[in-house]
Amino acid sequence: MTLVRPAFKLTHRGAMLILNAAIDAAEDMGVPQCIAIVDEGCNLLSFIRMDGARVLSIESATRKAMTAATTGQPTGGIAADKALLLAEATSGRMTNLFGGLPLIADGHIVGGIGVGSGTGERDLQIAEAAVAAFNRHMNGGTSA
Repeated sequence: MTLVRPAFKLTHRGAMLILNAAIDAAEDMGVPQCIAIVDEGCNLLSFIRMDGARVLSIESATRKAMTAATTGQPTGGIAADKALLLAEATSGRMTNLFGGLPLIADGHIVGGIGVGSGTGERDLQIAEAAVAAFNRHMNGGTSA
C-alpha cells in the first residue's frame, strides 16, 4: 500500500518568473493589471496590483488563478448557463471570466495564473505571455 506520493510543486522563484513575465507583457501593452499566481492547492504564491489597476480586479484575478489551477483548464470557456452554476456551487470562489490559465509542468498541474483589470482578451494575452515564459524556462531544462 502506497501512503505517500511524489508531487510537483511550483516554487516561489517559479511564481516570480511568471509574475515578472506577466508584468512585462502588461507594460508592453500599456495595460495595468492585477496578477495572481497560485499553487496547485490554490494557495497564493505571488500577487501584484500594478499602478492604475482596478482595485476590484484583485478578487477576480485571484479567482481566475484558483479556477484554472483547480480545473486544469483556461477560464472563460464555460457556457453562460453553466458559469452561473459554477459560481453558485463554489460560493463565488470560481469564475468563468477570461484571463485564467493553468500552469503545467511535465504533465502535472502545478498552479494557475489569473490576470484582471483589462478586457478579457487583454487579460488572456498577458496570461498567455507569462505561461509561455514559464514553458520556455521549463523546456530549457532549468528548474524554476
